Amino acid sequence: MSAADHVSGLAYDDPSTPSELTADCRAAGARLALPASFDSVARAAARGPVSLRFEDFREMRKPEIHPTVAARRIAAALDLDLD
Repeated sequence: MSAADHVSGLAYDDPSTPSELTADCRAAGARLALPASFDSVARAAARGPVSLRFEDFREMRKPEIHPTVAARRIAAALDLDLD
């Protein structure tokens, strides 16, 4: 590509104005059902990171599942008929 072919300094071609882009972002946010307030996000960020220390984790039991029930669930998810 020659210098004459390169018209814009942008890495992409976006003719929208900043106000149009802002409106697009707000419309997308409304359709995604994002919370109106990000207070919960701010509280989570203020709590700090989750601990990675082994002592801070508690033992959790795995749920019991019978093998035939598991096979039926897998078959249903794959639309298989095992009868």
